[in-house]
Amino acid sequence: MSDKAVRVRFAPSPTGPLHMGGVRTALYNYLFAKKNNGTFILRLEDTDQTRFVPGAFEYIMDALAWCGISPDEGPGVGGDFGPYIQSERKAMYLPYAEQLVAEGKAYYAFDTSESLTEMRERAKTMKMPNWQYNAVTRNSMQNSLTLPADEVEKRIANGDPYVIRFKMPRNVDVRFEDIVRGWVVVNTNNLDDKVLFKSDGMPTYHLANIVDDHTMEISHVIRGEEWLPSAPLHVLLYEAFGWDAPQFAHLPLLLRPDGNGKLSKRDGDRLGFPVFPTNWTTAEGELYSGYREQGYLPEAFINMLAFLGWNPGTPQELFKLDELVEAFTLERVGKAGAKFDADKTKWYQQQYLRATDKAVLAKELQTLLDKEYDASFLEEIVEMMKERATFLKDMLVEGDYFFNAPTSYDEKTVRKKWKEHTTPIMEEWLERFKNISDFNAENIEKEFKAFLAEKELGIGAVLPNFRLVLTGKGMGPSMFEIANLLGKEECVARMEAGIKNIAALKAEA
Repeated sequence: MSDKAVRVRFAPSPTGPLHMGGVRTALYNYLFAKKNNGTFILRLEDTDQTRFVPGAFEYIMDALAWCGISPDEGPGVGGDFGPYIQSERKAMYLPYAEQLVAEGKAYYAFDTSESLTEMRERAKTMKMPNWQYNAVTRNSMQNSLTLPADEVEKRIANGDPYVIRFKMPRNVDVRFEDIVRGWVVVNTNNLDDKVLFKSDGMPTYHLANIVDDHTMEISHVIRGEEWLPSAPLHVLLYEAFGWDAPQFAHLPLLLRPDGNGKLSKRDGDRLGFPVFPTNWTTAEGELYSGYREQGYLPEAFINMLAFLGWNPGTPQELFKLDELVEAFTLERVGKAGAKFDADKTKWYQQQYLRATDKAVLAKELQTLLDKEYDASFLEEIVEMMKERATFLKDMLVEGDYFFNAPTSYDEKTVRKKWKEHTTPIMEEWLERFKNISDFNAENIEKEFKAFLAEKELGIGAVLPNFRLVLTGKGMGPSMFEIANLLGKEECVARMEAGIKNIAALKAEA
């Protein structure tokens, strides 16, 4: 790596919600910057005003904040290289485009969209379906290379619409070294004369991107594989301006779980998992679900994303953000597409849920409840339930009995375990239960075992039914801890009601 200060940027367009692939790009930029004591910049690329979506910028900022990927410079953050929104930099781009025209490296083109469409259709009829505006065809078009200089000046003075195109050299091998992919070589005969400046007075992505990266002193461009075809043009633009190009790293695609194609914005809810960090609602009211609202912890989401395309070279799979910073290198990012695994994502969530402090989980659990509970009560619940849960909300579904007496009883357990002699056995256990004086989990278990020994009963004859009457469930955490947490009075009331209700159910059957 050179001695140049590391400055990287994540540059999304506000054309909709931030796909998880975009979050991964932001994450890799962030990790690389922090690993190398560099600067992570957020830049909004909104030069395509026709695709602007209201609320998209706010969504991007909120999503990155939830993920814990905070920019050092950017909109709302500040910095010495702003503005960080391209439309606010609009006035600076035209002089750069005109500089290239003056130096013979670009040209004005006056072709209308209708004439370009006509040319493409004509090419199709001549069995040339992939017509391009390039070194071969530009000489038959309406541009400053074919028109007299005075006519070009006249057209511009009259306000005729025009674009500025890059003059792609013919039959030149463009070579650059990509940190992820190694050497990339593309011949310019396969490239067209890309538009750099549009007739609406805005630069295209290609020009704005290069100018912004240069003026913001970007050292490394870390972006998705979809931008790899644009990289040769960008290298040529750096050369045309006489600027040093940054180092490039093009990240692999995120693939569908079956590996068949790129994971798209439409795949998420259709395939049963989110592809966005947070919920997004379209202008038409269509909801796309996000990881945050489905109950994922941001740490689990980020850990999962980091491994979609990168690995540390060790068996370790669980990394907090600061650990990822320490371990991350671009050299360990793979070239091949990374298949998304929804089950693995849930595994990460389980691991982080289990590792989270019970006081933190208890506070979060309280936000899901419709009334206030004592913090220590909720802490005991999460401590008992988190080994069996994937999401915090699972604790409310599986552990609803902590908050409400059961109104139904697990049918399979009732059918298998509540025998003809069970009702009198449970009534006897209830009487013993009422007489436990020092009421805690240890003493409840001690009394329970003594009861089984006296009655010469196996644990399977009583414990599942004890669970039924207290919780309505067929399985769960330790019954003695559950009973202790519910309290003696609540347990007795539930046991009396449960014995009566289940006995009635069996009689009806």
